[in-house]
Amino acid sequence: MTETITIGPYHPYLLEPSIVDLQVQDGRISDAVVTVGFVNRAVEELMATKTYRQDVFLAERICGICSNIHTLAFCQAAEEIMRIEVPPRARYIRTIFVELERLHSHYLSLALLAHAVHDGAHFARIMRERETLIGLLERLSGNRVHYSVNAIGGVRRDLTEELAAELRASLPKFQALSDFVVDALGGSGPLGSKVAGYGALSGADALALGAVGPTLRGSGVDSDVRREDRYAAYGDTDFDVVVESDGDVRARFMVRARETRESVRIVGQLLAGLPAGPILGDLKEPNLKERREVIGRVEAPRGELIYYIRSNGTNVPERVKVRTPTFANLCFLTRALKGEPTGRARAIIESIDPCLSCTDR
Repeated sequence: MTETITIGPYHPYLLEPSIVDLQVQDGRISDAVVTVGFVNRAVEELMATKTYRQDVFLAERICGICSNIHTLAFCQAAEEIMRIEVPPRARYIRTIFVELERLHSHYLSLALLAHAVHDGAHFARIMRERETLIGLLERLSGNRVHYSVNAIGGVRRDLTEELAAELRASLPKFQALSDFVVDALGGSGPLGSKVAGYGALSGADALALGAVGPTLRGSGVDSDVRREDRYAAYGDTDFDVVVESDGDVRARFMVRARETRESVRIVGQLLAGLPAGPILGDLKEPNLKERREVIGRVEAPRGELIYYIRSNGTNVPERVKVRTPTFANLCFLTRALKGEPTGRARAIIESIDPCLSCTDR
């Protein structure tokens, strides 16, 4: 006998409103359907009524956890339209903020895994030490969530010597937390042992389903926009693209845990090589006379984030289209749920690190 179990739109499993309908037969999931669209804010339509500079702040409010990467994707696309060159110091500062944002996003995801498997001790430690990072971001930018750092042509806030020294001194603490979560996700670790084998899919399946980010790399596919496009200051850094081959929940979270180590490494390199100079490019006469179509592509914490902008020769874009990583990973999620016992559903849902506010907009 088949029954339907509906999770959502408001449920302790879900941090944001969505519906996951599970078709269950003999205690196993035979099919899954995800419904989104409960927090649509018409951001894309609004962007076609505001100037490029105003749209930076709209893009930032698409998401709270990864607000900064949205503005970077938009700014890079707008800068291509206007043919504005970003100064080296601004590119370095942008990349530092992007990697700090990746750190706090991944730490949150790892804490939520601990919460999902009822490990209160690991949840409390990760969240407590993550708070140090959030406080640091507030001192660097003036805000805990929407940093308003990126601007068309560069950044709005410089990184002073005092703040750079504080950030540099904090890196060993973040390295220790990263080591802690990597150990916890090991084969015999308290988190890894609970979710090993859950929702496993091969790399071929992940590619066919359009998966991106840690979800894709957790199935053994070596793909990362930071390395492939070398945008911002990534061309001046050395880092490893983290790949796990098992394709299960543990592998997807292990990718995030190991990536936090790489983020600490990247920030350290950028601080050591931070160039002097201006933080904003020449904006006196931006080129807006042509009709152009461009794409801004970046690696958000959850995977590839795409901004498409079509210009019409004015200071207001004709069309802005956003493709978020969670949307790309939803087909992967429905396939990963199939055939699994219902008790594994929460951990599998958490394993794509879903962000529904990004997806709905």
